[in-house]
Amino acid sequence: MSEYYIEAKGLKEICPRLSVGDRIFLSGEVYTARDAAHKRIFESIKQGGELPFSIKGAIIYYAGPTPAPEGLAVGSCGPTTSARMDKYTPALLDSGLTATIGKGERSRAVREAIVKNNSVYFCAIGGAGALACKHIVKSEIVAYEDLGCEAVRRLTFNSFPLIVGIDSTGQSIFDR
Repeated sequence: MSEYYIEAKGLKEICPRLSVGDRIFLSGEVYTARDAAHKRIFESIKQGGELPFSIKGAIIYYAGPTPAPEGLAVGSCGPTTSARMDKYTPALLDSGLTATIGKGERSRAVREAIVKNNSVYFCAIGGAGALACKHIVKSEIVAYEDLGCEAVRRLTFNSFPLIVGIDSTGQSIFDR
């Protein structure tokens, strides 16, 4: 297992070099989206509508940050269970999404879509949302403000700690 410091913008080119269990410190722009936002994004894709952000090359973090205390960009910002987004993920990957971040196992369909699209699934540390927020330096709502903490946000990560959960070959940390 290796350790990498990666910029979000160049992740697509690096995906083939990453292996299950590699430790990643990710910096750059990442979008948050949970169940309700995924449903809206998925419907937009199905209807050929405009998305609230460019999905091509993007990374989605399954999280709903709490309000920011003074001095921080967000409050607690831990990962949500990824399986809840599995019905939407293959279509998002097929539309150009590079990676997802969450916690827990993924379905066979998601694994197949990760391989097909040369993507990756990162696992964030569950239960450590208060620690995770210290690696987020900027946050802004970009869509669906009516969803409250589940609105789509653009976050800027600074060496956000992750583990490769499923690599571009389909190997999964959950098979070990």
